[in-house]
Amino acid sequence: MASGLAALLDDIAMIAKVAAASLDDVGAAAGKASAKAAGVVIDDTAVTPRYVTGFTPDRELPVIYRIARGSLRNKLLFILPIALLLSYFLPWVITPILMLGGSYLCFEGIEKLLEALRPSATSPEDALVELSSAEHEAKMVSGAIRTDFILSAEIMAIALAEVSDRSIGLQAAILAVVAFGITIGVYGMVGLIVKMDDIGLHLAKGKNAARQAIGRALVRAMPVLLSALSGIGVAAMIWVGGGIVLHGLHEFHLTPLPLWVDAAALMAGQAVPVLSGAVQWFVHALGSALLGSVIGGLIVAAHHFWVHRQH
Repeated sequence: MASGLAALLDDIAMIAKVAAASLDDVGAAAGKASAKAAGVVIDDTAVTPRYVTGFTPDRELPVIYRIARGSLRNKLLFILPIALLLSYFLPWVITPILMLGGSYLCFEGIEKLLEALRPSATSPEDALVELSSAEHEAKMVSGAIRTDFILSAEIMAIALAEVSDRSIGLQAAILAVVAFGITIGVYGMVGLIVKMDDIGLHLAKGKNAARQAIGRALVRAMPVLLSALSGIGVAAMIWVGGGIVLHGLHEFHLTPLPLWVDAAALMAGQAVPVLSGAVQWFVHALGSALLGSVIGGLIVAAHHFWVHRQH
């Protein structure tokens, strides 16, 4: 009886070791996959703040929470199972789907840019009422979740490609960890950005002179930063969408355009060796933005033509 109990305990200990090793494997693989998708994660962080600027301070964090919840739901309930099924049965179709999503980002970015350039007929008082309305909040949350869906799909696709040699169960576990980690990371950072002025105000009320100076600087800088982030968010839609399409063109060898952009980025990086990585990224983002502007402009023109024709 004692020997049987000892054997059982040994079996339990072995199972626990295997489970721990599997968890370590999932964690390590998820970390590696997330690192591969870091570029798109940064882009996601750049795009999102524009959807939460303009709200009253008491609504900023609730809006971010609603977007984060929608983002996580998209990743776990839709993107993860669909990505696994497509990678198993129709792996070739993932890239065209991502390219369509990238084209939509280009379209939305150009639309937002045109809206910003178009003179507004709304008075400041009416604009303030609109910003504080439940309808406006719901519209912004919906738009943010829709945009996040495309970026999340790109992130999950990159992560899936990194772990494609694992079993399907392990792939699902790794992608779930990636989904949670990236969502918390992105929206935690967005929350920190939009509440930085409140942090500055708290520091400015302190007794320490240095903390007061830092707090006042944050309070003065945040309106400018948030306004800039709104513009960066629109630009990010265009360059990220263009980059997704560019990557798809490279995958299918449809045009030498991706090679030209890569070569231009490499040459620019070599010309400024001290800032090689940053310069390469900027030139590649610029090439992606140019392509995204063309794609978005064509879709906007076609959309407006169709709308006017219907009327």
